[in-house]
Order: sequence, then C-alpha cells, then structure tokens
Amino acid sequence: MRLVSLNVARPAEIPWQGRMIRTGIFKAPVEGPRRVSRLRIEGDLHGDLSVHGGLDKAVYGYPREHYAFWRAELGAADDFPFGQFGENLTTEGLLERDACLGDVYRIGGALLQISEPRQPCYKLAYRMGRPGFDARFLASGKLGYYFRVLEEGVLQAGDEIVRVEPDPQRVSMLELASLLYLGGGDKDLLERALAIDSLSPKLRSRLARLER
Repeated sequence: MRLVSLNVARPAEIPWQGRMIRTGIFKAPVEGPRRVSRLRIEGDLHGDLSVHGGLDKAVYGYPREHYAFWRAELGAADDFPFGQFGENLTTEGLLERDACLGDVYRIGGALLQISEPRQPCYKLAYRMGRPGFDARFLASGKLGYYFRVLEEGVLQAGDEIVRVEPDPQRVSMLELASLLYLGGGDKDLLERALAIDSLSPKLRSRLARLER
C-alpha cells in the first residue's frame, strides 16, 4: 500500500442556488513533504467546519483504483486529476472492503486511524459538474474513508502505507457505509461496530439509533 498523491486546497467561493458558499473540495496535488496536524494537512483548509474537518475528519483518503471505474462510468474522455473527489490522500492498495474502522496506519512520519466513511454532499456534484452525482457516488459504495490523526508528522506522495494496528472487530468501511447510508447490514454487524473503542461520539449516536 502506498500514498500516490498528496492533495490540498484553500476554500473557494462558488455560486449555489442564488448564493455564494465556501468549499475546500477543489484539491490539487502538491509535491514534497507536508506536515499533518491533528486537524489538517499543511496548506489545506476546510470551507465549512460544521460538516467537514474536526478531529474525526481531519484527513480524507480515496483509493486510486476507483478512478478507472468513474472514468468508465461517466464516459470521461481523460483521466481525472488526483484530488478530483476532494481527497487529501490518493491511496493505492487500501480499498473500503479492507479498511476497517479503528485500524491504525503509519504513513511517513504520521500515525492515522480510520474514523468513518464519507457521506458525500452537493459540493461533490458541483466539482464533478454533474447534478445528483453525490447520490450516485453514495450508491456506488466507493466512498473512501476519513482519518483522525493520532501522531502528527510529515508525509508525502510515495510514502508506504503500513497497517500497524488492526481493530479486532474488523468492521470495514464498506460494511459501515451500508449500515449508515444504504440500509444494509445485520444486528451482529451493528453490535460489532458499537463495540469499537475508537468510535466517535457522533457516529456512536447514529449507530445507536439504528439499534432501536
């Protein structure tokens, strides 16, 4: 597993339904090392802190493998540039079926922990230039994953991604996304998810509501 591209952006103003909104979704690759702190990667800022960023969504990763799928699915004439889906980290070899909630990874000098799957919003549709793409993205299950930062450090494109501590419950991002967004999963999966020590309070509350 490796980090293929490191992508950052500063918030941009875009028109949406008669008003201007701020978004940091226009990520672009950067060369060389960048420091990752508890809240963000150096040079990257979130546009709307009410729904993005924070300790549990400090860094967003998306598999390179999905780029070919979306290029074919959308009939795109050219390859999308890395960062197209708003990800900070374009990864290789780490898919949602293998990335489990609570897994800890060493990337360069930073220690990151898988914290939750992405729930896309209309800003992704704007970036893609396709109304309703956020729903299509969600239905695909190819959502990527957020990380929290356990140890700050420096990382860069080309760094190896090493799983240093797998979570014992083995609830994958694919399974968790199915529970949260697609109405899938079963009671055993839900119980295993709720047993994960690193589960954020917000995610625990959402899962607990499914248990009722």
